[in-house]
Amino acid sequence: MIEARGLTKRYGGKVAVDDLSFTVRPGVVTGFLGPNGAGKSTTMRMILGLDRPTSGTVLVDGRHYRDLPAPARHVGALLESRAIHPGRTAENHLLTLARTHGISRRRVDQVIDLVGLRGVARKRARGFSLGMNQRLGIASALLGDPSTLVLDEPVNGLDPEGIRWIRDLLRGLAAEGRSIMVSSHLMSEMALTATELIVIGRGRLIAQTSVDEFVRAASGTHVRVRAPRASELGALLVHAGATVHAGTVHAGTVHAGTVQSAGEPAGEPDVIEVVGLPSPRIGEVASAHGITLHELTPRLVSLEEAFMDITRDAAEFTAAPALAGGNR
Repeated sequence: MIEARGLTKRYGGKVAVDDLSFTVRPGVVTGFLGPNGAGKSTTMRMILGLDRPTSGTVLVDGRHYRDLPAPARHVGALLESRAIHPGRTAENHLLTLARTHGISRRRVDQVIDLVGLRGVARKRARGFSLGMNQRLGIASALLGDPSTLVLDEPVNGLDPEGIRWIRDLLRGLAAEGRSIMVSSHLMSEMALTATELIVIGRGRLIAQTSVDEFVRAASGTHVRVRAPRASELGALLVHAGATVHAGTVHAGTVHAGTVQSAGEPAGEPDVIEVVGLPSPRIGEVASAHGITLHELTPRLVSLEEAFMDITRDAAEFTAAPALAGGNR
């Protein structure tokens, strides 16, 4: 189990992690999500004792990482898949790690087979693809048969078969009672792998909840509305603080606080999608202006849409909207 309490990290005048508290529980896969620059890597480094917190504390199995008598048997980590001497073979790399922790040669063979590297175990790492390096990094993390795993972008570079393999592996390890913390930008994969989420932005906790609750909460403010005076209603809802998409769902590009269209007919001119206001509030606005509603339907959003909604104001780096036709 991982327990962070008031975790803070400053680099000069920059606050990378700000009073962050969370728990990664045994028996579940916990997705660790946030925009670029949110503080995820810094947090993971503090968990593993690679960075010292400015204040606060983080414990693994009730101890600071530095106080664990055999760290690899408590927590396995993958922060950088290419953290291996290119002249070493996969087998020798794992044997070296095993000998520093009193781990048997038999266990080395087990993890090589587990991650599917038996055919290249005696080849030098300099010739490995990104996906092979990822598998070797995962093997290193699993070597001590730890109770906790901390993995940063573990599916990076894996093919579809490899992605499915790591998904099944992590869920199986969690079912054994292990604590699994996984950082990833692939929201579709997190939706299939994680049970719980820790979401941060600008170093602060935004949410710690289940995947289902996170998506359900975001879905409550995505509403499909059909009305004869849809355009007029859309303008009123924007004034009330919503974001409105004109036409069918995803017909236009999203910009907060504007009514959007894709520049061509969307197919349903009397339909808008409203983001940011719940159904009762939309109904109240329509009623106040004498607008008849033919449909008012909350829409279940994806994890990616929910994540984008909740972290929109916490993103450190955002691209300008693309211009129709591009720059000429």
